[in-house]
Amino acid sequence: MNPLIFVLLAFGGFGVFGSVKIVNEKNQYLIESLGSYKKTLGPGLNFVTPFIDKVVYHETTREKVLDVPAQSCITRDNVSISVDAVVYWRIVDMYKAYYKVENLQSAMVNLVLTQIRSEMGKLELDETFTARTEINELLLRELDISTDPWGVKVTRVELRDIMPSKAVQDSMELQMAAERQKRASILTSEGERQSAINSAQGRAQSNVLEAEAEKKAAILEAEAQKEAILLRAEAERQEAILRAQATAQATQIVSQQLQNNPGAQEALQFILAQEYLQMGQKIGTSDSSKVMFLDPNSMMSTLEGVKSVIGNGNGDMASLKAGLGKLDRHS
Repeated sequence: MNPLIFVLLAFGGFGVFGSVKIVNEKNQYLIESLGSYKKTLGPGLNFVTPFIDKVVYHETTREKVLDVPAQSCITRDNVSISVDAVVYWRIVDMYKAYYKVENLQSAMVNLVLTQIRSEMGKLELDETFTARTEINELLLRELDISTDPWGVKVTRVELRDIMPSKAVQDSMELQMAAERQKRASILTSEGERQSAINSAQGRAQSNVLEAEAEKKAAILEAEAQKEAILLRAEAERQEAILRAQATAQATQIVSQQLQNNPGAQEALQFILAQEYLQMGQKIGTSDSSKVMFLDPNSMMSTLEGVKSVIGNGNGDMASLKAGLGKLDRHS
């Protein structure tokens, strides 16, 4: 074979091979023709002009992670801290990502560091720990706006570590220890106060219950005494009634006998006087009685009244004894 033909065939095959471009999924190629932008190749089989079109840039459109190194920042209260972050981003416009900025990743790192330093300078040290979510959202919004001209979409920003200096860490540990001790003292005092309150309430309730119990016991005892007094009084009244009935019956019997035996009147007077004295003694020993007035001078008049009821009778001690003897014989 002619060497010239072989060279032409080889050159033609190389040109055909060079005109075919296969782009993987989620990737894009930038094509320049004679030094100027021509087109962007998408995923799949693509053809370009050999020896004229050239791939100048290719990159994935998938989301990528940008690890931002630790950066020294000064807070609003003049405390030095070290902050690093993680940024999630992806290219949405390959043309801008290549032609609008020379080194996209370096520009991204510097922009993130600048934004972090700016936002940390607006906050005090305590706020940097408590407002981390707000800082992330603010950085996301600012970075998304700043990187839009580069054809980049920032999807997420996370502050990873916020580390104060050693001296500040020691001061914070002392402060936290003092705060914990303060809380422990407050909780201890609150517990003691609540315990004292509970004890006082318990004692008060116990005293109230004891007083109520004593009151009820006193009421029950008083009611029992009242019932006992009423029962004794009723028994004494019944006994007096029965005694009076018995006395009346005995008096009736004696009166009938006296009608047949007049000499027994003196004995009847003696018996009545004795019954009168026993009745006074009984009343004097009763718990339900209060005061009894008895005039010794009136006893004779009482006996005379009894004599007037029974009938007129005169006699001496001998006739009284004789009357008693007769009563014994008749009984």
